[in-house]
Amino acid sequence: MTNAAGPSDSPGSVYLDAASSEPLHPVARDTLLAALDHGWADPRRLHGPARNARLLLDNAREVVAACLGVRRDEVSFTSSGTEAVNLGLLGLAQGRERVGRRIVHAAVEHQSVHHAAAWWGEPVEVGVDRHGRVREDDLVEASAASGTAVVALQHANHEVGTVQPVDDVRLAADVPLFVDACASMGRLPLPERWAAVAGSAHKWGGPAGVGVLLVRTGARWASPFPADDRVDHRATGFENVPAALAAAAALQAVVAERDAVNARHRELIDLVRERVAAIPDVDVVGDPVGRLPHLVTFSCLYVDGEALVTELDRHGIGVASGSACTASTLEPSHVLAAMGALTHGNVRISLTRTTTRDDVERFLAVLPDVVARLRAEVGL
Repeated sequence: MTNAAGPSDSPGSVYLDAASSEPLHPVARDTLLAALDHGWADPRRLHGPARNARLLLDNAREVVAACLGVRRDEVSFTSSGTEAVNLGLLGLAQGRERVGRRIVHAAVEHQSVHHAAAWWGEPVEVGVDRHGRVREDDLVEASAASGTAVVALQHANHEVGTVQPVDDVRLAADVPLFVDACASMGRLPLPERWAAVAGSAHKWGGPAGVGVLLVRTGARWASPFPADDRVDHRATGFENVPAALAAAAALQAVVAERDAVNARHRELIDLVRERVAAIPDVDVVGDPVGRLPHLVTFSCLYVDGEALVTELDRHGIGVASGSACTASTLEPSHVLAAMGALTHGNVRISLTRTTTRDDVERFLAVLPDVVARLRAEVGL
């Protein structure tokens, strides 16, 4: 959004940026408010309020484990998805430090993976095809090289929605696999083959500031950061117990309604893909079939992505630009560049659980005129 109180915050606005953050699920809101009165104490202590907090934290871990099909002792809560990525990826690397410091990852991984791998020592980037799907043979070959500590492969891409073949990739023996599932957790079942997984609660309708880290029982994982005296040795700092419980409640609700919501989302996104592709000089990117059900990105030739976002916001429609050159880096999207796609004029829309066909039709009605007007402003 262009500002904190702009047009897309007004009544009747359409929010199509769930991939950045899903609105708080009503179940999460109710759970959070109730838990604030009972989960404020330090769950490490032995007095009554602390025991209450510990029960809530254990309950949150139990719910998340059941939703994701994992063991309760494999679940930890962090302060964000980025922290879960850092702890999961670097913890696996730390556990195999004697093997080497190579971290192999797909070129389209989230920047948090790129940054963590570069910080650790020897990142090795593997290319993708035009849909953003990793080149499996190259990934397997890179994993077999001497000194490889860990391989990172996201479950689904946060910009274009392409789902990666996590369960199909056969890595070199003993090389652990880290999976960034921040974009997919709750929306899709987890892949089966992983040593550690990261998730982010605000992506599925939980409160912001809660990440989920899964570490497989038996995985060689060691904290890459200074030791902490918390009960959960994989997390750091004071757990936000009410927020963790709210995140778990939202995940449970989202998983329960997932099949119905995904079917509706796929139908709406198919409509968007068809109608957007009919606009001249517009290219829809990402895998058309193996993708997240609620997300699509397209590139508009001769149009600036930030200008598109701003103009749509003026119409009360909130979207994201997957190609945005941020003020801090001035770099185009590394995901789109790796795919060989146009890195300017991109728009990503992602549906919330309550997005209606009317919302989508409103966006589709406005978009062609916005694109034409912006092209006209540059003489096209």
